[in-house]
Amino acid sequence: MRILRTPDERFADLPDFPYEPRYAEVDGLRMAWVEDGPSDGEPVVLLHGEPSWSFLYRHVMPELAAAGLRAIAVDLVGFGRSDKPAEVGEHTYARQVEWTRALLFDALKLTGVTMVGQDWGGLIGLRIAAEHPERIARIVAANTGLPTGDIPMPEVWHRFKDTVVDSPALDIARFVQSGCRTRLSPEVLAAYDAPFPDESYKAGPKALPGLVPISPDDPAAAANRAGWQVLTTLDRPFLVAFSDSDPITGGMAPIMKRTMAGAAGREHPVIAGAGHFLQEDAGAELGRHVAAFVSVT
Repeated sequence: MRILRTPDERFADLPDFPYEPRYAEVDGLRMAWVEDGPSDGEPVVLLHGEPSWSFLYRHVMPELAAAGLRAIAVDLVGFGRSDKPAEVGEHTYARQVEWTRALLFDALKLTGVTMVGQDWGGLIGLRIAAEHPERIARIVAANTGLPTGDIPMPEVWHRFKDTVVDSPALDIARFVQSGCRTRLSPEVLAAYDAPFPDESYKAGPKALPGLVPISPDDPAAAANRAGWQVLTTLDRPFLVAFSDSDPITGGMAPIMKRTMAGAAGREHPVIAGAGHFLQEDAGAELGRHVAAFVSVT
């Protein structure tokens, strides 16, 4: 496996992101994360998706820290400061789940985790929660899902997937901006481009759309079905914290509220005026909802 590592100088002067990176080796790869809050606080794991990185959670983390929680924002393999396998084929759904699990449970040895996932962070985090419920205290699904290929993906998602697959050069910042309701500053857009000095570093963002199960016989479909079976009966508090303006995952919110055992009888926030990347549009609000959820469950 040929591995690329983004030079540190690419991450200089990130706006509103003062966190020092921390690193652990997982399966021969260096994975990165940042933290806020007391080291002995209840751990809240924040998992980003395509094509962002832990920078996405910079407005969420202070709210969790202020509530006495230990916020842990991970960079998935292929993203942020984490190492980047250079070939698209080296990135698989199963590997992303295992790499992230190993960081959280083998390297960091976390227990009592509140798992927060958005976009691919949910596809990974929900799987980890279902497969290791003994480590999980609560789950927050934010603009995400756990697709099995049994329900068609929306047309807007297929257009996005085709654009990524067919594009000779991925404009990472443009993709993030397209999923936001607010206009991002040039400095913020540059921060989303920072992990990728050139196209050779973008195998992760290029791979993930093609790994979403879109047919019942997809390689990941069976594992995701098993995940649903666990999560729909699991007695862990489950919060559905979606925005009101996400054409990609919005349809999953009512399904999760209806089917997840831990979601029953709970008031689930709908974050107004936010798009797919609700952490950008309303990060502080999302952070407050997660902190309140932890405090009452």
